[in-house]
Amino acid sequence: MNKSYFLSVLFSIISFVGISQITVTDTNIFSVGDIAYQSHDENSGTAINVGSTGLNQSWDFSSLQESSSNTIFFISPIGTNYESQYPDANLCMDDNVSLSYYKKTSTGVFLHGVGDTVFSSPALFYPLPLTYGLNISDGPIVVIDTAITGPFLSLAIPAATVVSLSNGLANRADTARVQITNTTEFSVDASGTLTTPLGTFDVLRLKRVQTTNSVLDVYCSDTISGLGSWVTNIPFSSIPFLSGFSNNEIEYKYQWITNDNSVEFILSEIVVDDSDNIINGVSFQTTSLASSITENKTDIFNIFPIPTTYNVTITSERNEEVVANLSDINGRELMNFVFVNSTELDLSNLDKGIYILNLNTKEGNISKKLIIE
Repeated sequence: MNKSYFLSVLFSIISFVGISQITVTDTNIFSVGDIAYQSHDENSGTAINVGSTGLNQSWDFSSLQESSSNTIFFISPIGTNYESQYPDANLCMDDNVSLSYYKKTSTGVFLHGVGDTVFSSPALFYPLPLTYGLNISDGPIVVIDTAITGPFLSLAIPAATVVSLSNGLANRADTARVQITNTTEFSVDASGTLTTPLGTFDVLRLKRVQTTNSVLDVYCSDTISGLGSWVTNIPFSSIPFLSGFSNNEIEYKYQWITNDNSVEFILSEIVVDDSDNIINGVSFQTTSLASSITENKTDIFNIFPIPTTYNVTITSERNEEVVANLSDINGRELMNFVFVNSTELDLSNLDKGIYILNLNTKEGNISKKLIIE
């Protein structure tokens, strides 16, 4: 083989591989203080395709339209409602529906629980670093192992259901024992570029296959004889309250993730069936920090204290005019102001809750979450 031809082929291979792969580390994903604006397209239809495995893939999601949206805040667990239940967590995700608690390290992001439901063992949410070809399994992890008693149990499993479960030997559910186990397979099976309404980004495609196994045991007793016994491994389908659920479920999900530090959350997420048919549309990020201050953005402004009790101080390291406004969680502007270097806000006329502080400079803008307690 001609030497120059061999070198040309070799350099082509090196170039091909070099531009086809990125690495996503803990510094590239969500941290305390970040805000993500997620939208959902319920009617993407055939315009979106999850694509194939392999290097140098190209996904065009530019046609996505916003059907609904949600703002996700990444905050410190300190000061949240369930802080004491998550001593090891260093990150909390507030999606306006629930608080999820995580521990973020250089080797992964681990989910410790949601609200007051603390997992028996942390579940791997992301393995890190993410690189093309990564395959890793987490589990089986027992996330919930609990007993349920009280009036709610009688409503969920009424007397008629107990009679059926016990073959007529009992008529009351005294205790339910629930164990939920998750096993998740993570596979970075493709890399390339993804185009969304935000722009075009180098991405990795992470495929997550989560298997959930649920075991339900109920101690049933008879109100006349006082006798009772356990009925084990009960199918959810036999409980009217749980008829829409299965004891064994598998969820298939694709996530497109970038190492671009201007985008610190999932660029797009799609749940599919086992044949890669899209289920319930496409989620995608709609507002990126790509148009915001990206250079050491968390160091430019210092906002304290957070949470606050009606007084907050804002300082800037740059001697330039900052145009700012404060809005509520629904985007309604409550005040606007301009300052240079520093300012102090009196928020005593506002109710306790969550607010959004928007700071705009000639280089871009940044949004921060304020909590008034």
